[in-house]
Amino acid sequence: MSGEITIGKLAVLLAASSAGDEEQQLMRLAEKADYKYFKGRVGSMDPQKIFAAIETAAKRRALVLDDQYREEHALYHSILDAFHGVCRGEVALGSILRSAGLIFSIVRGPRLAKDYADGEWLAVALYGTIGAPIKGFEHEAMGLGINHI
Repeated sequence: MSGEITIGKLAVLLAASSAGDEEQQLMRLAEKADYKYFKGRVGSMDPQKIFAAIETAAKRRALVLDDQYREEHALYHSILDAFHGVCRGEVALGSILRSAGLIFSIVRGPRLAKDYADGEWLAVALYGTIGAPIKGFEHEAMGLGINHI
């Protein structure tokens, strides 16, 4: 991987990476650059379930403190921004006959690797498929949200 890693680039690469060597290399890079991260999967026709799965993962992995409003707020807006990208603006799935199968990553740390001059940031990246709830009627989509904590 060339160039400096940033929080957004890391989040996108983690979400889009395949399990195995590629993913392991990214995880080593993240740890070396002082980032905390998590990668998971979620799928649903209900946007609330997708939001809840990502939020729950962030709290269980201590990427955000659930008793700190600013951290909850940064997480909410990061998820919302990423979801807007996946849904192309309209955050709706089942109500308009769409389904999503997504891999998500959550990354916490400096905006630029090891540079805490402007505080901590939170990035959420979503990568996967969205489309009609019929196998083969979906396409790839990606979204990214980054917010200051």
